[in-house]
Amino acid sequence: MNAFANLINSKEPVLVDFFATWCGPCKMMTPILEQVKKNLGEAIRIVKVDVDRNTAVAQQFQVQGVPTLILFREGKVLWRQSGVVQTQQLISIIKQYGAPVNR
Repeated sequence: MNAFANLINSKEPVLVDFFATWCGPCKMMTPILEQVKKNLGEAIRIVKVDVDRNTAVAQQFQVQGVPTLILFREGKVLWRQSGVVQTQQLISIIKQYGAPVNR
């Protein structure tokens, strides 16, 4: 749990994908997150958290459905949404919350 707290207290934005291995829509998020990382590079850190293996963290952030995406910076929740979010929408959201644009 402390490792997770350290991770989300980062100065750069951290996007956490709360997922489950049995979840179909969660599987759809993997290539989307890869595209986001490819587009934004070092401007964003993306972390996947398996809710079945990390129940305490999932409960702490009241994750009730998967996938749930939460964008953190310096330990604060900037944005969250459950369900599949498309690549361009996700990039726009991350940029809106201050991730520098990779040029």
